Amino acid sequence: MNTIQQTVKAEFRYEVHFTRRVFDPGNTALRDTIARGGTAPRKTLFVVDEHLCASYPGFLDRIAEYCRIYSTVIENVTSPLVVPGGEAVKNATQCVDLLQNLINDYGVCRHSFVVAVGGGAVLDMAGYAAATSHRGIRLFRLPTTVLSQNDSGVGVKTSINRFGKKNFLGTFTPPYAVINDLDFLDTLSDRDWRCGMAEAVKVSLIKDGGFFEYIESSAKALTARDRSAMEYLVYRCAQLHLQHIAGPDPFESGSSRPLDFGHWSAHKLEQLTSYRLRHGEAVAIGVALDATYSYVTGMLAVEAWRRIIDLLQELGFSLHIAEMESGENSRSSLLLDGLAEFREHLGGELTIMLLEEIGRGVERHQMDTAAILRSIELLQRIAGGHKSATMGPRLPDREEIWKDNAPARLQ
Repeated sequence: MNTIQQTVKAEFRYEVHFTRRVFDPGNTALRDTIARGGTAPRKTLFVVDEHLCASYPGFLDRIAEYCRIYSTVIENVTSPLVVPGGEAVKNATQCVDLLQNLINDYGVCRHSFVVAVGGGAVLDMAGYAAATSHRGIRLFRLPTTVLSQNDSGVGVKTSINRFGKKNFLGTFTPPYAVINDLDFLDTLSDRDWRCGMAEAVKVSLIKDGGFFEYIESSAKALTARDRSAMEYLVYRCAQLHLQHIAGPDPFESGSSRPLDFGHWSAHKLEQLTSYRLRHGEAVAIGVALDATYSYVTGMLAVEAWRRIIDLLQELGFSLHIAEMESGENSRSSLLLDGLAEFREHLGGELTIMLLEEIGRGVERHQMDTAAILRSIELLQRIAGGHKSATMGPRLPDREEIWKDNAPARLQ
C-alpha cells in the first residue's frame, strides 16, 4: 500500500486590545469580544490573581456586576477562582486541579471561555489548565503587570513548572484574545513596575535598535513611573513580540529561540534562588551576562556593551547575585547546568542568541565555559560584588572597569 501524505494547515488570529477600566460597565471591550465567539450567552469562568483582590477592594464584586449587566452575552458560571500570584502558582499542580475541577463541575466546554486576570504566572497556569481540558478551552487573557502585558500575556505559550525545571509542562496555544488594561499598572510595586522593562530591553537588543534608544532616552521617566513612557514601552514591546510570533516558526518546532535571549541563565537563576528572584530580574541578569559574553568573545563592541550595562543599571536592576559567583567553592557550576537544561528544553541543537550590535542578534551553537566565567566575574566587578580570587584582592570601581576594557577580552 502507498504511504498517505497529508499537509495540515492552521491559521490563528487574535486581537490584543489596549484600554482602561476593563470592568467598568461603560467599557464593552470584554463583552464585545466574547460576543464574537458565537451564540450568546457563553459560559465564562474567571481566574483571578489574589494580588488584585488586595489592590482593588471589591474587585470580585466588580467582575460579578459586569457579568450581571451583560448576562445576555456572559454567563458567569461561578465565583472567580482566586489563586496565588507569582511563581508559586506554577510550582505545584494544585491550582491546575482546582481550575479543571471547576471546568468539569460547571460544564465549561470548548465553546466556553476561561478568563484569566493576573500576572504572567497566573496566565501561564490558567492557560495550561484550559489548553489541557477538552483538548482546548478558549482562553481570554487580561494581563495585569508590565511583564505580562508586553511579553508573556500576548504570546502563545502556557506552562507550569515540574521536576525543578521552569515551564517543563506546557503547550503552544494561542489565546482567544488579550485585553491590556493599562490602569492595572498603577497598582504595581516599584519592583514589579521595573521587572517588565527587562523584556523590553531584551527584545530591543535583538530586534530594534531604535527602541533601545527610546528606552535609553526615557530611562529616567520610566524609573519615575511616567505613565506615558511606560505605555509606549508596553505597546512597542508587545508589538515586536507579536511580529516575531507571526513569523515562520510560532510554535518553535526548530531550535532557534531569539526571544529567549538571556534566558538560559535567567531560568536557572530563578530556580537556584527558589524563585526569590523574579523573572524580569533574572532576565536582566541573563541579558547582561550574554551581552558581556558577546563582548568578551569579540562579537560586540565595548561601546555597545557599556550602553547595555549602563541602561540596565539605570533602570534599577542588579546584575550580579551570589548564585553567580565563580571561583573556589562557587555555585557557578550549577548556573552552567542551565545550558544543558536549556538545550533539553529547546530540543535538538543548542542554539543561543548573542549580540553583534544593538538591534541585531546572532545565533551560536556553543558557549565557551571560560568566557562565561570571565563574563560573570566582569559583572561581579561592575556590580561591586565580592572579592574574586582570580582577579586580585581589590575590586576596582566602576570607572576603572570601563577604562580597563582591553584586558577583559579573552586572549
